[in-house]
Amino acid sequence: MKKSQSPVFRNITDTEWETMLAFSCMRTDTFDKNTVIFHTGDIIHEIGIVINGSVNIENIDLWGNKSILSNISTGETFAETYALSQEPMMVDAVAAEDNKILFLNVNILMDSQNAKNTWYSKILTNLLNISVQKNLILSNRIFCTSSKTIRGRLLTYLSSMSVKSGSMTFQV
Repeated sequence: MKKSQSPVFRNITDTEWETMLAFSCMRTDTFDKNTVIFHTGDIIHEIGIVINGSVNIENIDLWGNKSILSNISTGETFAETYALSQEPMMVDAVAAEDNKILFLNVNILMDSQNAKNTWYSKILTNLLNISVQKNLILSNRIFCTSSKTIRGRLLTYLSSMSVKSGSMTFQV
C-alpha cells in the first residue's frame, strides 16, 4: 500500500514509514466477499485501512434484520474508535467484496516509548482528524434523521447545506 492513499499516513515521510514498518505494527490480510472481519462484541486492537475493495459496517438486530450503516472504500479507515477505546464492537465489519486490508496494531503503534519518534505525533494528529470528520458526519446524520416529519428532515438537511455553502438564507 502506498502511504499516500490513506489520511492516516498524511505527512509521514518515507523514512518514518520505514521506521514504522520495522516496528511490526502493520500487517495485511485478504478477505473474500461477505467475510466478517470484526464481529459485534469483539474487543479489538487494530485499525483497518482498506487497500483495495470495500468494507460494510453493519448492524444486525435481534430479529436478524441487517442495516448497512456505512461503506468504507479504498484508502479509508474503520474500527479506529473501537481499537483506541478498547470497547466491544457494536457493529460488524464485513467485506463488501473481495478485498485487502492493512491493519495497524494500536497497542504497538501508540506505545508511549514511541513518543520520541517523529511519526508518533503525526499519526495521533491524523487519527484525531479522521475521528473528528466521522463525528461531524454522524452528527449531521443524527440531525437529519431525528425530526419526526419528512418536512423537518428536509429543512434540517437544507439548513446544513446552506451553512456549508456560506449562505445562511433560503426560501421554503
